[in-house]
Formats: sequence, C-alpha cells, structure tokens
Amino acid sequence: MNGRGTAGLGVPVLVAALLLGGCGTPRSGDLGPAPTAPPTSATPTDRPEPTGTPAVEPTPPPADRPPGPSAPASVGTRRPDPVTIELWYVRAGLLVPTRRTRPATVATSRLALTELAAGPTAAEAATGMTTLLPAGVEVTRIADGVATLRVPSVGDPATRRLREAQVVWTLTQFPSVRRVRLDGAAPVERADYADLLPPIVVTAPIPGARVSAPLVVAGTATVFEATVSVRVLDAAGREVATGFGTASCGSGCRGGYRVVVGWRTVREQKGTIEVYEVSARDGARINTMAVPVVLAPGG
Repeated sequence: MNGRGTAGLGVPVLVAALLLGGCGTPRSGDLGPAPTAPPTSATPTDRPEPTGTPAVEPTPPPADRPPGPSAPASVGTRRPDPVTIELWYVRAGLLVPTRRTRPATVATSRLALTELAAGPTAAEAATGMTTLLPAGVEVTRIADGVATLRVPSVGDPATRRLREAQVVWTLTQFPSVRRVRLDGAAPVERADYADLLPPIVVTAPIPGARVSAPLVVAGTATVFEATVSVRVLDAAGREVATGFGTASCGSGCRGGYRVVVGWRTVREQKGTIEVYEVSARDGARINTMAVPVVLAPGG
C-alpha cells in the first residue's frame, strides 16, 4: 500500500479510536448481584463465583448485532420439588400413619422428627391421633444404615415403647436408615414394633384430604381370609359406595391391599372412608379404621 492510502485512513481510524475510548469502561447499567450458586442446568464442572470476587465485565456483542435486554437474575433457576414424608402417630395405643408435604431439604430426618413432635392436624386429631414425642429430639449420627439418637425415657414402659416405635417407623422410611439406635442400646427396626400396628392400617387417603372418584384406598392388613372391605359415607352418614379387595397375605400375616371405589354426589361435602374386616362369626364390621375426608362431586 502506498503512503497516500495510509494517510487517507488516518483520520477515520483516529475518530474510531476516540469513540471507542469514550464508550469504554466504566459501563453504565446495573448487572444485579453476583450469583451465589450455579443454575440448575449447570454441569458438575460448573462452580459459582466465590463470594467477594469482582464481577467480570461481559464481552460486548458484535457490532452488527445490537445487545438484547438483560435477563433477570432468576432465569435458569427453579424451586426444588417438595418432599412428602410419612409420620407415625399414636391412636388408641397403636401406631397409625399420615403424611406431610413440605419444601425439599437435605435434612429429611430432622424434618420428620420436627413434624412428628409438632403433632397431628385438626382432622387427624379428630380421629384420635396424638404424638408422644417431645420437641427437640434429633438424630446425632447416621452410619451404615443406623440412625443414632436419644429419646426421653419418661412415662410408663408402654408409653416409652410407643414413643420409640413412632421414631423407628418414621425414620426407617428413608433409604439411608434401616435401623435405629436409641439411647445407646442395640439397634432396632420396624419388625421389633410390628405388634403395635392395628389389624388394618390405612396409608391412603390421609385424614382431611380432598378426594375424588375413583379413589384408591391402600394400606396393610392382617385379616380373615385377607379380605379388606371399604365403604364411603357422605356428610349425612349415608353409604354412597362400597368395595373390597384382597391383601397380599391372609390371616396370621400382614400384606398390602389396594381397593378402588367410586361414588355419585352432586356437591362437595365432608365424608368418611371406612376400611374394615367382616367378622367370620356374625358378619359384623370389625377392626374399622375411619378416615374423615372431603368428597369431591362424582358421578
């Protein structure tokens, strides 16, 4: 290139340099707070910016493409899914289950014991459910499938055993806990308290739930000829549906059952799900477990 061509470019280049200098750092605009955690789509190699590290100025977009609007800081993140835990309360001197759905946490054993100590809801309490576990009981260690903790040893032996059973049956729902060590004694498991279960256990639905037809009634039972019967009562106590099913194990052993029932109602109302055994002696309903619910219209 000759000298004339070089000189001809001098003025535009100088003007561009001055313009770029005037548009350089610092840039205006609020970039928002520095992220404290990687987005959920991050790969295992992605790591959040250490606290206190100055934010790195992003590379400007190409000159032929105008910059787009800044994305909000929450884009790419979502709330973790909730967790549903099973709680074992006491009813008429026996263990009965219910459930809670709460925000997800890594400390599931602490959450379960906190909810267990908090006691039943109004709907659950109406069925006679109660808790014997005081607040403040926590797992101190989980290793090799054994959860270790101390449980207050107040009350008579029957009360203490029920309290221990609540803890054992609640904690062993988690895959990381197979047995529980209480107060330094040998580890125990669910089978050590199986005699504290009623003949019929209802795991679904839970007291106070709003249910719709068809409804799956499920749980475990040890009943005559493994036959479990179900009936649905409306707000006036009228029978609006019946059904029966067979547990996976009969008399003398406990098995799971699942019964599907439907009903016809024209309005939403309070109702009751009764799960029972038919007496082999006189055909009466025995070992009845009544679960108060809200019946959605069905038909």
